[in-house]
Amino acid sequence: MITIKEQSHLYHLHELHHAAMAPINMLANAAAAMMRHPFSPLSYTEYGRHAAAAAEVLERVTKRYAKPEFGIARTKVNGKDVKITEEVIAEKPFCRLLHFKKSGGKAQPKLLLVAPMSGHHATLLRGTVEALLPFVDVYITDWLDARNVSTAEGDFGLEDYIDYTIDFTRMLPNVHLMAVCQPSVPVLVAASYMNEIGDKLVPLSMTLIGGPIDTRANPTKVNLAATEKPLSWFEQNVITRVPVNYTGFMRRVYPGFLQLTGFMSLNLDRHISAHKDLYKHLVQGDGESAAAHKKFYDEYLSVADLPAEFYLDSIEQVFQKHLLPRGEFVYKGKKIKPETITKTALLTLEGELDDISGLGQTEAAQKLCKNLPTNMKKHYVQKGVGHYGIFNGRKFREHVVPIIVDFVEKAEK
Repeated sequence: MITIKEQSHLYHLHELHHAAMAPINMLANAAAAMMRHPFSPLSYTEYGRHAAAAAEVLERVTKRYAKPEFGIARTKVNGKDVKITEEVIAEKPFCRLLHFKKSGGKAQPKLLLVAPMSGHHATLLRGTVEALLPFVDVYITDWLDARNVSTAEGDFGLEDYIDYTIDFTRMLPNVHLMAVCQPSVPVLVAASYMNEIGDKLVPLSMTLIGGPIDTRANPTKVNLAATEKPLSWFEQNVITRVPVNYTGFMRRVYPGFLQLTGFMSLNLDRHISAHKDLYKHLVQGDGESAAAHKKFYDEYLSVADLPAEFYLDSIEQVFQKHLLPRGEFVYKGKKIKPETITKTALLTLEGELDDISGLGQTEAAQKLCKNLPTNMKKHYVQKGVGHYGIFNGRKFREHVVPIIVDFVEKAEK
């Protein structure tokens, strides 16, 4: 086990590893380019193809993955090609509020996509945004990497996340909220609080997708991992401080590389097989399959650090104590009561094969919002998809998006 003293040096060891791998990465990149160069006789041989493929795989497993861009330039609205401009409409110390602005056209319902602060960047929801853009006016919370936020900005806990959600909701009158996975809890809390205090800018609807509203229902390996050890174990073993080469020097964080390691270990064989397949695709010249692999892993392997306070609050309040479903969640000194929600329609979505948020965990919100009229509530389970398939991919586009759009349009009336 890593001790508290050793843990304080974990980030430094990670940075040292990357520095040590930099020359190998450069050589692998150069070797791949040389073996593929059209002037090189080796590029036309079987040996050259194998060597180039091996070099590229080595280059990819030793590189540092930067934050990807959304890169959404166009969409189609009612069959017409529409230009998209990405604009920042608000900035806070830990988050930017982005708007995918369309050029002209009829006004559409405003939808604020609350992205998870879970180690991956908001760009993990690129496919979600692309699928929704033809039908709604999309905004998204672009959470910043905590290692790049100065300690002068203070701490950031779960209550701060809820503050940001409410602030952004108030900036966008008559908005619809959508939470993917982890933010389902803070979004439900925000909607409950705004309904209870009679806020005139209460969201028209909220869509909760694969979220841990009540992890006591069908607990998964992820849920069990959060309850098997006391909170002190997480603080002592996965929390460290940002090293000197970042703006957030000395900030306490849960490093993204640790979370990535945890997620990959759950399906390690699958990830190893995927990289073996990449090697085969490169040798065979299957550019389409290789490109699909690269696109996925460029996103998946790009990670951000979480503020320690937010991570520990989430572990304790959501996964260990289940405060919200037990009626004991406190925000701004008030116990949160989802039953006070009467003006915000509720749609809950789950994936049949979800191994991160088990079936029933998101649906639990339906019972908590017991005073919402039946015509303002809907639950849907998408067959044949896991956690990521409920907010991305073909079945999401073909089956889930129409349900979301129909629900949002009804809530507009």
